[in-house]
Amino acid sequence: MSPRSRDHRTRILVALMMTMALIAMDTTIVATAIPQVVGDLGGFSLVGWVFSVYLLAQTVTIPVYGKLADLYGRKPILVIGILVFLAGSALSAAAWNMVTLICFRGLQGLGAGSIGATVNTVAGDLYDVRERGRVQGYLSSVWGVSAVIAPALGGGFAEYASWRWIFLVNLPIGAVALTLIARDLREEVVRRTHRIDYAGAGLLLAAGGLLVFGLLQGGTGWPWDSPQSIAVFAGAALATALAVVVERRAAEPVMPPWLWSQRLTAGSYAATAFSGLLVIGLSTFLPTWAQSVLGLGPVAAGFVLAVMSMSWPLASSLSARLYLRIGFRDTALVGGLFTVAAGCVFTQLGMDAPVWQPVLGALLMGAGMGLITSALIVGLQSTVDWGRRGVVTGGAMFSRFLGQSLGAAVFGAVTNAVLLHRLRSAPADVQGQVPGTVDQVSRALQGHVTGAAETFMRSALHASTHAVFVGLLAAGVLTCLLLLLVPRRFPMYAEEPAQSGSQAAG
Repeated sequence: MSPRSRDHRTRILVALMMTMALIAMDTTIVATAIPQVVGDLGGFSLVGWVFSVYLLAQTVTIPVYGKLADLYGRKPILVIGILVFLAGSALSAAAWNMVTLICFRGLQGLGAGSIGATVNTVAGDLYDVRERGRVQGYLSSVWGVSAVIAPALGGGFAEYASWRWIFLVNLPIGAVALTLIARDLREEVVRRTHRIDYAGAGLLLAAGGLLVFGLLQGGTGWPWDSPQSIAVFAGAALATALAVVVERRAAEPVMPPWLWSQRLTAGSYAATAFSGLLVIGLSTFLPTWAQSVLGLGPVAAGFVLAVMSMSWPLASSLSARLYLRIGFRDTALVGGLFTVAAGCVFTQLGMDAPVWQPVLGALLMGAGMGLITSALIVGLQSTVDWGRRGVVTGGAMFSRFLGQSLGAAVFGAVTNAVLLHRLRSAPADVQGQVPGTVDQVSRALQGHVTGAAETFMRSALHASTHAVFVGLLAAGVLTCLLLLLVPRRFPMYAEEPAQSGSQAAG
């Protein structure tokens, strides 16, 4: 490979990392500025939808974008996605009430779906199987750095400037990424007439949208056994069944049936989904437990979680050495065992555990996730040609985000149920000091409650979080079992050398 080609690949990789940073920073940078957003726009009761609509739009569109990237090339789909995301960012910064902010966040989510579907696909086009593990480490490091920087950046904007800058900061980053991609990414896509699977795309969007919507609303917007939940999940099941029928007959299906009929892809997607549960469970509840139970400050609690964001990209970078020796499935299985070990550490945490114990658990979880995600994405990409790499990668990313949605719903329901049960059984001597709702417990522990009431609430919150930690251990075990169903050997597709053919760059 010529020095010029290497330079072009490097510039494109930088652009991909900057593009990934747009969606990696989004949730955490917005979360820290929510009090200021509500103070300016009002609409506190709708705050949850600022996050939900973004996640919903991003998740359900990933498979569609993955297929379009196979049909028309990665570059146009990625460029369109970045432009849509930046348009949503600019409009979100100009929002005049909470309803308009939610609508513009949905537009952001539509762009984020394209980014999530195509960035890893482009990386797979540019680098061969020996290099992809290292590149996945670079891309994963973006999430780790964003997890540390974005909350501080969002808090700084909210306190010293305006919350609107949490969206405006995306514009210069996206502009540089767009310039590099437009200038350096070259594809030789064979132009031919395609039969767009509009019916399949619509049904998949409906099925995924209803499923994610039901998971986001269940237990919060309405009870799980309410008529609304039953109707939404029944609609998702019906749309899924219709999508299966349509996709089997379509000439160019958006979600080809072989993705779910082959053990390799179906098993990998299922394992990826359960790994998504691990990420969301730990990210959501570990900081709260560290602050409210251990009594750590926000910075220290954030560091405990940030350890996972550090070991994840490191394990991803080193994964190639492992999967080239023992294979993709077994490398992911080693990662799964790391997550089981992490689950064991977390389930043994006491209310007065030393800080090094949750740090060790987060370290093990990050290492496990780095091995699982890199091995499965690189492995799946290596089994198909250029014309199917987008849909395979999109399926993996969709599975991960779907798993996160499922995890948020399940773990949220578990912790709320356990905590509410504990609050209702409070001893008589502290009943008057104990809040009556789940949402008030963390705030009370950060306030001035002392004595027996503080001890009881810490114990109640610890019990509810312990139930989540048990769920993490179960999810790690299920991830390993699902990986055992995946064939040990991934049939390697005879790839053209990187930088040639349809995936040429520069």
